[in-house]
Amino acid sequence: MTYIENYWNKLHIETIAENIISKTVSLILLLVLFFLAKKIFDMLFTKAIERSIAFTKQSPMRKRTMTKLLHNVMNYALYFLLIYWILSILGIPVSSLLAGAGIAGVAVGLGAQGFLSDMVNGFFILFENQLEVDEVVEVGDVSGTVASVGIRTTQIIGFDGTLHFVPNRNISTVSNQSRGNMRAQVDIPIYAHTELEKVIEIVKSVNDNKVPQYPEIVNNPDIIGAITNTNNQLVFRVNIFVQNGKQYTIGPKFFRFYQKALLKEGIQLPTVTPIGHQ
Repeated sequence: MTYIENYWNKLHIETIAENIISKTVSLILLLVLFFLAKKIFDMLFTKAIERSIAFTKQSPMRKRTMTKLLHNVMNYALYFLLIYWILSILGIPVSSLLAGAGIAGVAVGLGAQGFLSDMVNGFFILFENQLEVDEVVEVGDVSGTVASVGIRTTQIIGFDGTLHFVPNRNISTVSNQSRGNMRAQVDIPIYAHTELEKVIEIVKSVNDNKVPQYPEIVNNPDIIGAITNTNNQLVFRVNIFVQNGKQYTIGPKFFRFYQKALLKEGIQLPTVTPIGHQ
């Protein structure tokens, strides 16, 4: 019992309790001040940075891209300071922690190197204006609409609604589908004995009637004619150039127009295959 009493007396319970209470109060005050400061910085960012960017001579999508990027950088800096202050209040020596036990080497070798690669690649993506928010792009095996461009990752919403986080260092090729007119490729399956001249007349008639109703079509449809597609199927191909993003609606619509007109004129068609978009 004497040993336990001596050990208990050496613990200085009162001092420990005071330290805990003091650090708890300090952490609460720090968090309150941090969130107040963050609201002030967000307000200043909106009034100063966003309005400044709004007056620049850039496209609306690029303005949104730059605004989100700068806002992300500000948040990274604020949260880094918050973590540093929390560790300092807890009495954890941050510099010694990173330098000791090889943690600094591991961080540089595994994390910092990738982080720097993300930042450098992200900088060149923005500097070269490769993509912007709300643009439809294809990055590797990910396709969709750009939701955000950060200093580490680019967020892309897939056509099925999935949100993809792509590290900037993994972006080697960007296929931007929002910078020019796109092609809606319509392939109508036909038989080898189909009368092609009659098909051409019907397709031209459909184009004359329907194209004026769709201002997103930028040129007269290009009638390619009978070809063999990648599945070795005989098809009658028509290319329709439209404003970017409209190819996914115009292609299927005109396929139905052509199909209905051909069947109405007695042209027999084989089994329908999916329409390709390029």
